[in-house]
Amino acid sequence: MAGTMAGALGAALAAAPLAAQPDSSAIADPSLWPALSAPIARDAASEQRIEALIAAMSLEQKVGQIIQADIGSVTPEDVSRYHLGSILNGGNSTPGGAYNAPAPQWLKAADAFYAASMKRDGKLPRIPIIWGSDAVHGHNNVVGATLFPHNIGLGAARDPELLRRIGEITAVEMRVTGLDWTFAPTLAVVRDDRWGRTYEGFGETPEIATAYAAPLIEGLQGKIGDEDWLRGPHIIATAKHFLGDGGTTGGKDQGDTRITETGLRNLFSAPYLPAIEAGVQSVMVSFSGWNGAKMHGNRSLLTGVVKDRWNFDGFLVGDWNGHGQVAGCTATDCAQSVIAGLDMYMAPDSWKALYASTLADARDGTLPMDRLDDAVRRILRVKLRAGLFEAGKPSSRPYAGQFERLGSADHRAVAREAVRKSLVLLKNANGVLPLDSGANVLVTGDGADNLTKQTGGWTLTWQGTGTKRSDFPHAQSIWEGIEEIVDAAGGTATLSADGAYATRPDVAIVVFGEEPYAEFQGDRADVGYDDEASLVLLRSLRAKGIPTVSVFLSGRAMWANPFINASDAFVAAWLPGSEGGGIADVLFGDAEFTGKLPYSWPKSSDQTALNIGDADYDPLFPYGFGLTTADDGELAMLPEDRASAAPVDDSVLFNAGRVGARRRLLIGTPGALATNPGPDLITIERADRNAQEDSVRLRFTGKGRAAAAIVQDSPADLTRQTNGDLALELQFRVNSAPTEDVTLMMTCGEGCAGGFPLGAVLTKAAQGGTWTRLTIPLSCFEKAGVDMGRVDAPMMLVTEGRLDLTLSSARIVSPSGNQVSCQ
Repeated sequence: MAGTMAGALGAALAAAPLAAQPDSSAIADPSLWPALSAPIARDAASEQRIEALIAAMSLEQKVGQIIQADIGSVTPEDVSRYHLGSILNGGNSTPGGAYNAPAPQWLKAADAFYAASMKRDGKLPRIPIIWGSDAVHGHNNVVGATLFPHNIGLGAARDPELLRRIGEITAVEMRVTGLDWTFAPTLAVVRDDRWGRTYEGFGETPEIATAYAAPLIEGLQGKIGDEDWLRGPHIIATAKHFLGDGGTTGGKDQGDTRITETGLRNLFSAPYLPAIEAGVQSVMVSFSGWNGAKMHGNRSLLTGVVKDRWNFDGFLVGDWNGHGQVAGCTATDCAQSVIAGLDMYMAPDSWKALYASTLADARDGTLPMDRLDDAVRRILRVKLRAGLFEAGKPSSRPYAGQFERLGSADHRAVAREAVRKSLVLLKNANGVLPLDSGANVLVTGDGADNLTKQTGGWTLTWQGTGTKRSDFPHAQSIWEGIEEIVDAAGGTATLSADGAYATRPDVAIVVFGEEPYAEFQGDRADVGYDDEASLVLLRSLRAKGIPTVSVFLSGRAMWANPFINASDAFVAAWLPGSEGGGIADVLFGDAEFTGKLPYSWPKSSDQTALNIGDADYDPLFPYGFGLTTADDGELAMLPEDRASAAPVDDSVLFNAGRVGARRRLLIGTPGALATNPGPDLITIERADRNAQEDSVRLRFTGKGRAAAAIVQDSPADLTRQTNGDLALELQFRVNSAPTEDVTLMMTCGEGCAGGFPLGAVLTKAAQGGTWTRLTIPLSCFEKAGVDMGRVDAPMMLVTEGRLDLTLSSARIVSPSGNQVSCQ
C-alpha cells in the first residue's frame, strides 16, 4: 500500500538546521591520554596478503567493505551486487522476519549471505562477509539460547572469572547458529540512572567495567597467541560505545556529555585500555556527543586517541545510522565520519543510498583514497585474523548446527550461578531470609511467572516485549524455580496472580518491577518506581500478618521506599535472564547473598545523578552495599512522599480512555479542529473495550471533509524515535466501513504534513468486526513529507465519507503486529 498526502496538502519537508559547530572543548589532545603499545604483533605474511587484496579490489568493492546493512533491508543478492563487507541483525530483525525464528533458520541465512559474498565476479578477489549481532546477555536473539543476567546484575556479582565463562558460552552458542561477531561488551560508566541503557552498564564507576573488560573479551575471542584466538569456539568482540555514552546530560540516550577532557578520559576511557590490551578487534562508536560534537565525527578521539595513541589496529564500527547525526551529514551521505576515523558505517536501512554517495565521494576525492584504503585494510586484517578466508561456509565451521548446545545444562548452570551472585539483599527484617523450603509458600506478583519481564530488553525483540512462554524452551521462571525447590523439600508452593489463597501461607514472595525496555525507550524523567497494583498487593499481605519477601526486577537502582516499607525482605534482582532457579537458591538458603550494589540506591525519586564521590553524596544504600542473611537486616520506616509527580510516558498518545500528557483529542475539519465543534461533520463519544469508557467512538457523517486528531500542546521532536525504527501503533475496531478513502496523517506546522490512505485497511477490518492492531513505521511519515523534528499532530484521521470507528489506543512503539510497509 502506498501513497502520500504531501502534494495534495501542499506540505513540504522543512530543512533541519545543522547542529552547532563544536568548540575547542570537543577537541582532544591525544598526548594527554595514556599511551598503549600494540598488543598484537603484525604478521608480515598477512599484511602482504592484505596489500595484495587491496591492490586487486575495485573501488566498488572497497566502498562495499565499509558498509554494514541490516538483514531486514538487504538480501544475499544485494551483498553480492554491492560487495558488502558486513551485515547485522538489529534488535527486531531476524531471518524470515519472525521474532522467534528457529535456530536452524539463522544458520541457513548465515550460509546464504556467506555464499553471496564469495560468489565469483570476474577477477575480483572474494572477501567473506561478517555478521554482527547484539549478543549482550547471551545469544539473546535466538530462541532457546542461554540468557544471562544483564550487565547491571553481573556488576553486582563482582566476579571477573565468571565473566570469562559467560563470554565463552556466548561465543559457542553464536557459533552454533553461524554468527561470528558480537556487539559486546558494553563498557559504559553510567552516571545518571534515568538513562534507558543503565542496565547495559556494569556500574557507576570505572572499576567494575575495567576489571571485567579483559576476561569477558578473552572469553569471547580467546587469548592473543592461542591457536583458537577468534576461531573455533571464539568470535569477534566489540568494545562499546566509545565514548562517554553513560554520561549524557539528563541521562538522555544519544545525548551530549558535557565534561572536561580530563573528566572524559579519567571517568569513561579506563575500561577501553584493558579491552584493547586483550585484543578486542572492533570498537563501536557512540551515538552520543562530547561538548557539542558527535562522536561519529570526532577525529581527535577516533583517530587521535584510539588509533594513534592506543595503537588499535582493528576497526571502528558505527552505531545505527549514527553517522547521520554528525553536523552536515545525513544517514545516506557522510564522508566526514570516515574521514574522522570511522571504518565501517552501520547503515541498516540507509546502506544503498549511502553506498552510492560514498562511491561518488571516493571518485571525486571528497573521501581520500588513503583513508578508504586504511578502513578496508583494518576490516580485512580482522577477517584474516579470524580465519574467515579459509573457514568455509558457516555451517561447516566448528560447533555449527550443534543446536543441543543452545541452553544446554552446563551453560544454564553458569547462568544460574550468575543469578545467585547478582542478587543484592537490601532489607531482611526479623531475619525472614533464608526461607524454609518445607513451608507453605505463596508466590505472587506480575513478575513471578513472567519470562518476558524477567529477561528484560534485548531478548528476542529489541524492547524484549511481545514474547511468550514457548519462546523460552529451556528457561525457568522465578515461580518455577521456587516450585522446584519447595516441592523437593516437601513443602507447598502456590502461584496466585492476585495474592489470593485458600490456606494461610507462612510467607509470601512477591515478584514485581519494571516492564522491559531498551535504549531511549527506557529513558525516564526520574528514578521513582510507581506501581499501584503491586503496592496494594504487598500492603494487603502485610496487613494480614503474612511475612513478605519482595523480589524487585529492574534495569536500574530506583526509589522504591513504599515497597521497601511494605516488605519484610527486599531483594534487588535486576534482570536475571533465563534462570529463575538462581533466585530460589538464594531465597531458600542453598546459597548466600553475596551481591553488592554496582549503583548507589536513591533516597528520593529525584536523585537521578547519584554517584559515589559526589560532594553531596547521600544515598539510601551506598555503592557497594549488600547484606548477607547473617547481617542485621532491620530498616527504619522510610519517607514515602515522591520528590515530584510521577513522570509521564511520552510514547502514549491515547490509552485507557485518556489522551497522553500534554496532548488533546480534537475533531472538526483539518484546518479548524476544536474540542466540541458540533455534530454536523463528526461526533465523538465514550466507549468501552476492556473497561468502562476506556475507548472513544468517532463517527464521521460524510457531510463534508472531517478530521479527528491528537495534537500536541507544543511540537514534539520525534527524530530519535524515527531513527530508532519506532512506529505509530493504533488499536481500533471499525464498526462501519468507510464510504470514501481515509487518510492517516501527521502534521508539523503550517504547510507541513504527510500521510497514507487507510481506506482498504479499514474496509478489511470492518469485515471481521474485531479489534485490529496496526503499526506504521515513523520513517514512512518522514518519507511522506513530515518534518519529524516538529510534529504538532502525531495522529490525524481525515475523510470526506462516512466512517464509524472506535479507537482504543494510540502509541509510539517498537514495531510488532500488523505492520504497514511504506510501499
